[in-house]
Amino acid sequence: MRPMRQVRATHLSAIHVLTPAFLGCLLTATSALADADAEHAALARLAHELETLDGVIRSAESQADPDARIRFHYDWLREDLSRVRRGIQDHIDAPRAEPRSFPPLRGDYRQ
Repeated sequence: MRPMRQVRATHLSAIHVLTPAFLGCLLTATSALADADAEHAALARLAHELETLDGVIRSAESQADPDARIRFHYDWLREDLSRVRRGIQDHIDAPRAEPRSFPPLRGDYRQ
């Protein structure tokens, strides 16, 4: 049989090994949430930029030659950009997955 001090030392060294691994998992989960927030912010910026293109499209359309043999379909461009904007906005507005609940940690490992 091992002495009680040696058993406790073994358990404490296991805790010292597991604690950094557990903290690493928590940091990874937190950074994943931060990445999701950054993605949503970037998508919102993109949707806004697509919206501002409408003025540029109107300006180009007003300068188009109405008698040209081959004409650019600005209305088709607007429809496509609108679809892209709606798709981005739908993704941004979609509810995020609800966090799962876990039982609370004990916190005290001594007996």
